[in-house]
Amino acid sequence: MESSIGADVGGTFTDLVAHDGKKVVGWKTPTTPNQADGVIDAVGARDVDESTSFLHGTTVATNALLEERGARVALVTSPGYEDVIEIGRQKRPSLYDNAANRPDPLVQRSHRLACSDGGVLVDELGTIHLEAIAVALLDSFSDPSVERDVVAQVVAAFPDIPVSAGVEVSPGFREYERLSTTVLNAYLTPVTAGYLDDLRERLPVGRAEVMTSAGGLLPFAVASRFVGQLTLSGPAGGVVAATALRDFHDVGPVISFDMGGTSTDVCRIGREGAAVAPQQVLDGRVNRVPSMPIRTVGAGGGSIGWVDPGGALRVGPRSAGARPGPAGYGLGGVDATVTDANLVLGYIPAGLPFGGGLELDPGLADAALDRLGSTLALSALEAANGILEVVDAHMERALRSVSVEEGFDPRDASLVAFGGAGGLHAVRLARSLDMKSVLVPPHSGVFSALGLLLARPRLEVLETIMSTEDNDNLSAAMETLAARARDRYAEVFGSPPPTVEVSIDVRYQGQSHEVGIRYRPRRVTDDFAGEHHTRFGFVLEGHGLEIVNGRAVAVGEPPITWGDVGSPNPVVSPESTPIEFRVGTESVMASLWRREDLPPGWETEGPALVVDGASTTLLLPGERLRTLVDGTLEITW
Repeated sequence: MESSIGADVGGTFTDLVAHDGKKVVGWKTPTTPNQADGVIDAVGARDVDESTSFLHGTTVATNALLEERGARVALVTSPGYEDVIEIGRQKRPSLYDNAANRPDPLVQRSHRLACSDGGVLVDELGTIHLEAIAVALLDSFSDPSVERDVVAQVVAAFPDIPVSAGVEVSPGFREYERLSTTVLNAYLTPVTAGYLDDLRERLPVGRAEVMTSAGGLLPFAVASRFVGQLTLSGPAGGVVAATALRDFHDVGPVISFDMGGTSTDVCRIGREGAAVAPQQVLDGRVNRVPSMPIRTVGAGGGSIGWVDPGGALRVGPRSAGARPGPAGYGLGGVDATVTDANLVLGYIPAGLPFGGGLELDPGLADAALDRLGSTLALSALEAANGILEVVDAHMERALRSVSVEEGFDPRDASLVAFGGAGGLHAVRLARSLDMKSVLVPPHSGVFSALGLLLARPRLEVLETIMSTEDNDNLSAAMETLAARARDRYAEVFGSPPPTVEVSIDVRYQGQSHEVGIRYRPRRVTDDFAGEHHTRFGFVLEGHGLEIVNGRAVAVGEPPITWGDVGSPNPVVSPESTPIEFRVGTESVMASLWRREDLPPGWETEGPALVVDGASTTLLLPGERLRTLVDGTLEITW
């Protein structure tokens, strides 16, 4: 029977979920310096073979970009456009901050070459010690033949150097975005493709696919050529799983809240799912690839508390990581972290096993908080509460950025909380935004890894159209595009896709930005007007339209569905253990419940803790919990 394993590598823990055809199980293990080693060790504990599908979420590409550990790149572009990658769009990173600068280009000036003569170009490239080459010509979006010829010459001359072609990586119009995306893809290819190739060679499995920023799956071999699509690989899994949970319970819009050991990722998911954006901006750099609208902040369980020169308590973005980790891990860490604060306040029960068999030591956590507090004239308990207040403020701002700041009222949504630390902070955050409820799903501690098993194979084809009429020519062009997506999907995945979704990017003539809508022949004007009014509050009656891009997305079936996740074991009468934790600095008696013992329909009130092998959920006084049919914990107040 075919089995599936999903592995999501985070900064602190590597989360894994396996489905053997009957049930889903999840576990954690500390992330290793070489991510592949930790994944191989964790997967090796399972019985895997050629019938096993391995699905992966990785931060290798993101880390290489943020830490500037990418390749030495040469850029080949049209004469006169060598500096577009540096000029950009003339947008200031911060309008009123004269000291704010854009990041340096990923390719230095001397490595940007104009494509005027193929032979001369090859000679010039030969004088540079290169690790990757990007080729992106000005008009390749309308006539890709010249660029393809240049790429063929470069590949023939340098067969051992990876070449990223703009016509493949970013085929749409707009020269800066195409250049930026192609260069970024080239910059990340050696380290990311090398990681995927190494992992694939060491995995004794049949199918190996990786999550993209759009929430779809691509085979390792294909993803190695389009590594720029993997920059949100890990967080996208959590959004996929949160969407499946929302659809199952039909609860309307939700905001996913993934708090791990190093960072927190949030994403608003509407009734149609999380809107996949056509591009993302990472560390100030444009990456025009389909991406879920995920916001990330450096706030997690391992985030370190510190005091700035002005004497204010700060938390993060620096993290203690897996090693030495928080002080309470007992692995040599001495800095007080969010995990240490939760441990000292009693929100994480002493002796609760963590990933990889770790057992937390509250004495070490208390000593770290006492050291931090002494610099602020605070007790260890006061320092712990201060850390939680500061980190909650960071995460609340992130939640507001995907809701209030985008015109969405969070009072209409529920918060789907997951990640190892999600259930400890979610209710306070949801209440601060006056949200409807908190949903803590099954396998919440490894939920992003579960999302890998719920994700669909996905492949997108894009073409710039530049049409002003919704007529038979447009319909024919979109049918051709859909056929291309269908054929390409069959080539990549070995069978035709069950679904091809077609959309277009439309704008009023004279506008500089587009709105994406589902393509329906003879309905473009009405559909665009409705979407434009929804987003911007107005329409321009009688104003001509321009259809800019066509998109065809071929999607397959996921390895499992939410119905395969399972339901809780029916325990007639679960029993609790009395514990004590702090609310502020006051001690209160609470109940400790084992999550696996809670049957559907079971209810309780705070103060309480609900624990499983990978996460803890906190209920303060006045908060109510009910177990839903699939084991999801619904919390209201």
